[in-house]
Amino acid sequence: MPDKNYHEILVDLLSNRAAVKQDVYQIMKDKFQEFKELVNQEIETLRKEVKDERVRCKVMTSGDFEIQIAVGSDILVFHMHTNVFRFEDGHPIWKTSYLEEDATLGYFGIINIYNFLYDSIEYNRSEDVGYLIGRIFMNKEEHFMVQGLGDISLVYSNFFMNKLTGEKMTEIIQKACTFAIDFDSFAPPYQSVGAIRVDDMKNVLDNLKVQTGKRIGFKL
Repeated sequence: MPDKNYHEILVDLLSNRAAVKQDVYQIMKDKFQEFKELVNQEIETLRKEVKDERVRCKVMTSGDFEIQIAVGSDILVFHMHTNVFRFEDGHPIWKTSYLEEDATLGYFGIINIYNFLYDSIEYNRSEDVGYLIGRIFMNKEEHFMVQGLGDISLVYSNFFMNKLTGEKMTEIIQKACTFAIDFDSFAPPYQSVGAIRVDDMKNVLDNLKVQTGKRIGFKL
């Protein structure tokens, strides 16, 4: 049996698979710019409608691949991953007619949604934890699905049926903010904070380094 022609295989991979990834990346990057604009619009609307000035509704930072917003006592970070991924071979999505007809539709970009406490950032509490509350998958045809917590993953679980329109992005933003605010902080178990090191006690009024998070031991 003759050896495989690895040069031809390499040319094919670069001409096809690598090119598809570049397509997905560019489409996702363009879509994320629209996503950030909608985040800004939502925060601006909230600021006008929430009359209590003590309640935070503001954009913290915004870059090419990230936007951070403060809503109440929470910070939400929307972050676009710069790499393109593929569903694993055993994933049920490969059994759908949508991907059977075109395997390149199984490559996607990701927007991750993280939730942190506002005070964790404000007071530089580096020991505190945040949570991945959702992630958006989108392919080159702008079809998408969402994995995560709360209503988001229940509504947007059908990759074939959903297309990432401006209306749906606004819904995701609103639902992510609602979930974060409704996801109350729990006090850590007494045993986990009963003992503290001397080093952690220095500057206690400024930065008490007992790990804080909305759920202790929570994983997604």
